Amino acid sequence: MKAVVYRGARHLGIENRDPEPPGRGQVRIEVAYTGICGTDLHIYHGDMDARVGDSAIIGHEMSGRIAAVGEGVTGWNVGQPVTVMPTRPCGRCAACQRGNSHVCHAMNFLGIDSPGAMQSSWTVPVELVLPLPEELPLDHAALVEPVAVAVHDVRRGNVTADDQVVVVGGGPVGVLIATVARGRGARVLLVEPDPFRREVAEGIGIEAVDPRATDVVALVNDRTDGAGADIAFEVSGSPAGVTTAVDVLTTRGRLVMVAIHPQPREVNLHRFFWRELELLGARLYQRDDMVEAIRLVASGAIPARQLISRIEPVEAASAAFAALEGGGVMKVLLDVREGNQ
Repeated sequence: MKAVVYRGARHLGIENRDPEPPGRGQVRIEVAYTGICGTDLHIYHGDMDARVGDSAIIGHEMSGRIAAVGEGVTGWNVGQPVTVMPTRPCGRCAACQRGNSHVCHAMNFLGIDSPGAMQSSWTVPVELVLPLPEELPLDHAALVEPVAVAVHDVRRGNVTADDQVVVVGGGPVGVLIATVARGRGARVLLVEPDPFRREVAEGIGIEAVDPRATDVVALVNDRTDGAGADIAFEVSGSPAGVTTAVDVLTTRGRLVMVAIHPQPREVNLHRFFWRELELLGARLYQRDDMVEAIRLVASGAIPARQLISRIEPVEAASAAFAALEGGGVMKVLLDVREGNQ
């Protein structure tokens, strides 16, 4: 089988390895497609070397079919289409003991802490596997994991019908959050300076504005009779994005922090005090979020075809990562099927 192997900052290799037979309680999956996400880019840049070892197989957004089942595994069939929830909580820490295993303090995240999905054969614990509808195209199904992120974020924000929602940052997760929130009946405004990302968003019916050309706070206030937005999602990871997300909120509005900010940011805490705002962190997802994501992708509520900009063969992994870095793309997938057929 072929595998994408991280060999140090900005260096990926393609290796031929033997498939791992499934042990007790495991299944082996013939992976079809894997997505490249922001976390994968952080790994590629060398920012996560403390967790990702040399010669590690990365990736966690995927779809495929069961190739073999291990001892004790029942209810799964060879050839069945599946995806994987790539999180293995410890079950012992304070978060796990309180029912919040998705933010486990000792999380084993597949593709970071252990071998991931950028390989044509992947053996995983069966409890991490979720079934996919047979009619769902496997390239579309590779978007389930990032859609689960968006579902979890929207749930954290408690978005309801007619809420005024502002999403700051129009990358893949930002666009997916906007799509899921709109599906709940919210009025959504996406804030994104990149013209390609705005074009993609507008192509699927999401209003998008350039914060360099539009006074976002004034626009939101005008549409809400001066009240402001009910919920803002900060997905940009930028200082300016944080400021915008705070400033657009109404009294007792909610800010959902989605982006990973590696450095402390200045936040207008006086505005939090004055308007009694709430700040909510949103990390990863729960199994129910994955199940809902499968439903949304399979139903067509997520416009997967419009969001997948490129599909590259596994041999072109380095070029695929470079394309994502360079912009002008939304989701980039790797076709890791043997023979790419």
